[in-house]
Amino acid sequence: MRTKLLLPLCAPVVLLFCARPGRAQENETGKKLFATRCASCHGADGGGGEFGPDIADVRGLSHRDMQVADIIKDGLADYGMPAFSLQQPDVDALAAFVNGLRAPALEHPPAGDVAAGEQFFFGKGNCSNCHLVKGRGGVLGPDLSNVGRDTRLARIELALRDPNALGMSGYKLVTVHLRSGETIRGIAKNESNYDLQLQDLDGKLHFVTREEIAEEAADPKGLMPPLNATDPERRDLLAFLSRLAKDGSVSSAGPGTAALAGDPAFSAIANPKRGDWPTYHGHLSGNRHSELSEINTANVAQLGAKWMFPIADANHMEVTPVVVDGVMYVTEANQAYALDARSGRQIWHYSQPLTKGVIGDAGTAINRGVAVLGDTVFMVTDHAHIIALNRLSGELLWDTEMADYRKNYGSTSAPLVVKDLVLSGTSGGDEGARGFVDAYKASTGEHAWRFWNMPAPGEPLSETWVGRVMESQHGCVDGWLTGTYDPSTDLIYWPTGNPCPDYNGDERKGDNLYSSSVLALEPETGKLRWHFQFSPHDLHDWDATETPMLIDAEFRGRPRKLLVQANRNGFFYVLDRVTGEFLLGEPFVKRLTWASGIGADGRPKLVAGQEPSEQGTKTCPSVAGATNWMSTAYNPATALFYVMALESCAIYTKSPEWWKPGQSFYGGAARRVPGEIDQKFLRAIDIQTGKIVWEVPQVGRGRSGGGVLSTAGGVVFFGDDNGALAAVDAKSGKALWHFHTNETWRASPMTYMVDGKQYIAVASGSNIIAFGLP
Repeated sequence: MRTKLLLPLCAPVVLLFCARPGRAQENETGKKLFATRCASCHGADGGGGEFGPDIADVRGLSHRDMQVADIIKDGLADYGMPAFSLQQPDVDALAAFVNGLRAPALEHPPAGDVAAGEQFFFGKGNCSNCHLVKGRGGVLGPDLSNVGRDTRLARIELALRDPNALGMSGYKLVTVHLRSGETIRGIAKNESNYDLQLQDLDGKLHFVTREEIAEEAADPKGLMPPLNATDPERRDLLAFLSRLAKDGSVSSAGPGTAALAGDPAFSAIANPKRGDWPTYHGHLSGNRHSELSEINTANVAQLGAKWMFPIADANHMEVTPVVVDGVMYVTEANQAYALDARSGRQIWHYSQPLTKGVIGDAGTAINRGVAVLGDTVFMVTDHAHIIALNRLSGELLWDTEMADYRKNYGSTSAPLVVKDLVLSGTSGGDEGARGFVDAYKASTGEHAWRFWNMPAPGEPLSETWVGRVMESQHGCVDGWLTGTYDPSTDLIYWPTGNPCPDYNGDERKGDNLYSSSVLALEPETGKLRWHFQFSPHDLHDWDATETPMLIDAEFRGRPRKLLVQANRNGFFYVLDRVTGEFLLGEPFVKRLTWASGIGADGRPKLVAGQEPSEQGTKTCPSVAGATNWMSTAYNPATALFYVMALESCAIYTKSPEWWKPGQSFYGGAARRVPGEIDQKFLRAIDIQTGKIVWEVPQVGRGRSGGGVLSTAGGVVFFGDDNGALAAVDAKSGKALWHFHTNETWRASPMTYMVDGKQYIAVASGSNIIAFGLP
């Protein structure tokens, strides 16, 4: 595994637009062409003009001459930039001049004692009181870990000489007197006519409305004073800063979050503060039931949209927002946002480019959210990395590669924090990538342990894979969905994916463990305590990556620690989560043909002739499953389990196609049954019997992917199959409220409370929408 401890620019030092004397000016041809062809739009210094943007920004257009030359020749029609008809020598000269304007300090660093400059930065100069460099320092000012690569030398010089000349957005020093009598002095991170986001000098965020402010005064001097240093000290500091670039090195002195079971950081997750939603599921148990009751059956009809936050270029977001201390964290592929949960106003934004060559689910640019521990936010990237961000600033703390995306791996789901570890699986469950569950040290990203979901040849249970798949190790079994954790048993419960090839079992005879299973793992070591396989030798892509929900309830006359799951194969299961003992298995859909029931041993009673065939076999449920990864909930007051169920069948075919790099490994295909109509239902299940107590039929095509949320207000919220967020009575299923979003659901709702007000939030299309009472 490759681990990098990094800190990016959350709000980087703003770039100087004046061309530095040097190679840009030495190119007289390029300089003259720029003045006559470009300056009218982009400004004489390239810093932006009436019609064109800043092109002197090192972080903007690529610094490669060829790309700039192509833009000059071809233009950017979508942005209103015309193509220029120039001879190639003139194109080359103009491109060279533009790149000269943008040359970072790293390309021409000044002379000086770099070690002495570093000592001054972290010592006498007090620079590290506010600024981070590779994990060391404060968070009030911009992270300078990559300033040499991201900033021109003249801009660094100006920042040291006269920091107020930069006018850096997001770093205005203000003193605010509130009508309550409180005074806050700090950095105005974001402000509007209606509100102010303020980070005090201790790093804490405050969110105030204009109505709460009695007086606000800006400090004209700013937080950063001009550099007080001798000429040699200034020279050495400049030599140090100009050479700063992210080189993959690991800082031994970087800040981190380490937690044990009883530490405050993890306790805030294990026992969430009222109103917080600190994990993907809201609770480590995976039960999306909230104790909030301000919104209830009596007033839910009054719900209205309070704010909306759009995410550009998002494609049917699948994220569940996380809310801690009034800050909401949402993601899209390779992007994370921190928002004021009261208003939806952005606090910070982290992003990195999408990775070319990623395939499967990760290649569709989806991400399901973050995990939080203390002052750190964790998320995965499309190319199977797990990263840590500073919760206050969004700055990158570390970046660890879980697996090589060129071997068909990817990542899509929110990590899970357990004590001082952060856990994740990878996607690639249909692409032949051998699946695993990984644990990393939350403070550094160092790899702690790995549990392989598919044994290697000769290992225990490898005999459950007979054929070429075991030899090639392309059996999939990814653990891509977020697992759950029980502090009382000290066990992690992780669901696993289907085996590959999905529809052809000829070269993987046997049960194919641990595919389509739930694993009970010890957090310190990753050792397997027990497992339960829902669909042995799965031939229909019915992975078990549905939430393994943990509830404590009386079951058949005595209190038990239970694990319940509505499985994709169409059966609702109840297990003892201490031992893995099978307790109950009942169908929760009516279209179910592959098995006649579940035996006392927990194994399905197979129906002959339901396997995929070359000519095609109709089997129910369909490949989409009787349900899927969308969230479920259990309300202890009603003793009902809520799930979005799909009544659907498919025609399954198999083929001898074998694994190829960069391609999916299905070994066949599935298609809809001509003439049949799929239908979604919200169903409430009695966990004692597995029987359906009530249901809400959906109008639609059966293709939505929204889950459910239960609250102590007696309400169940869900995304219906026709694009509305809806609410029903938890006891009866009676319709109470709806709001049309006109989007196909791919995400599940959640709830949180800020300032005594409860909100319901959900990702709809490319927007995060929050609802509340008047």
